[in-house]
Amino acid sequence: MFKRFAHLRVLTLLAGLLLASACTAQSSTAPYTEGNEYVTLPAPQQRLSSEGKVEVVEVFSYGCIHCAQFAPAAEKLRKQLPAGVAFKLLPAPFSAEWLPFARAYYAAKQLGVVERTHMALFDAKFAQHFPINSMDELADFYAREGVDRAEFMRIATSPEATAKLKEDLALIQKWQVDGTPTIVVNGKYRVATVHSYDEMVAVTQWLVKRELAGK
Repeated sequence: MFKRFAHLRVLTLLAGLLLASACTAQSSTAPYTEGNEYVTLPAPQQRLSSEGKVEVVEVFSYGCIHCAQFAPAAEKLRKQLPAGVAFKLLPAPFSAEWLPFARAYYAAKQLGVVERTHMALFDAKFAQHFPINSMDELADFYAREGVDRAEFMRIATSPEATAKLKEDLALIQKWQVDGTPTIVVNGKYRVATVHSYDEMVAVTQWLVKRELAGK
């Protein structure tokens, strides 16, 4: 199995942070099998949002080099998804070191700049080797991208961002995600044992087709 996961470490920095199957029948011609390439979650339909589209959620972190390596394939997947499917990002606050990256994503999303900064941040950190780890360093990066630095810091460190951290970590735990990058399809399926990023994409597309057919 190819190594793609950054392992979960229980987050202790925020004292108030919430921590805490029915098998699908398989055709003999199904290319992927329950318990191998994907798993059915024990509490299905734990979705990121209430919109009616099928959801493809990537649990990721800007601090994860495997996520940086997967990012081009994830972007290609996002653009190839059919109508009726929404691709979403969910930052994982798996350690104190990753907290600033999650907060940065919430701020970037609220400011409407994720589309143009998502790949750029991976590139700056892992390809250009800029020292981007702290909130101040992240604020400097977004400022270079034309974002108001003070407003970025205000949003990223706000009580609303902290509440979002709690909410998202609880959902990640319900999905039994313990590493990044991980794909969850419609709150029902988690892509599991794969041997390449291309296979991760292929399993995701197959699960999406199943969900669309079910609707």
